[in-house]
Amino acid sequence: ISRRGTASHFAALVEAIVYQQLAGAAASAIHGRLVAALDEEVEPAALLALSDEALRAVGLSANKVRSLRDLAAKVIDGTVVLSPRRLSRQSDEEIVASLSTVRGIGPWTAQMFLIFRLRRLDVWPVGDFGVRKGYGLAWKVPMPTARELEPLGDPHRPYRTVIAWYCWRAVALYGR
Repeated sequence: ISRRGTASHFAALVEAIVYQQLAGAAASAIHGRLVAALDEEVEPAALLALSDEALRAVGLSANKVRSLRDLAAKVIDGTVVLSPRRLSRQSDEEIVASLSTVRGIGPWTAQMFLIFRLRRLDVWPVGDFGVRKGYGLAWKVPMPTARELEPLGDPHRPYRTVIAWYCWRAVALYGR
């Protein structure tokens, strides 16, 4: 999820979809070509105006083209609302549910959006391998499953995002 403050929420989600399951350099190149094809205007209508051939030509898979089109269509029809005011009034669960209606956006991507775009402090991404591994390293226990990790975050409410960040750092510092 884009950490650049100037990009719109829509642009950040487009970037997240493009980057899924790709190495950083390849994803960056494809994303750069997509932004150029959109004349730097990463907006739903502009994305829908590009042909499938144009989207495939920048390096997107057919699945990613379908995901990007679904995101754009749902933003335009109001199924997914990305206005800062509306998002500020929604709970984390409501935002995850809304974003998860988009093809190619699941709970993990939605949670990363909550953490890195919306700066929500109480997100506990139990499906994230790094958080699970880091929890095990930091607390010196076997790596918990997602199901096991869920209740382990409860004592840290309402700051589970901070604990997740420390778990990621534990992997960076001790996981090698």
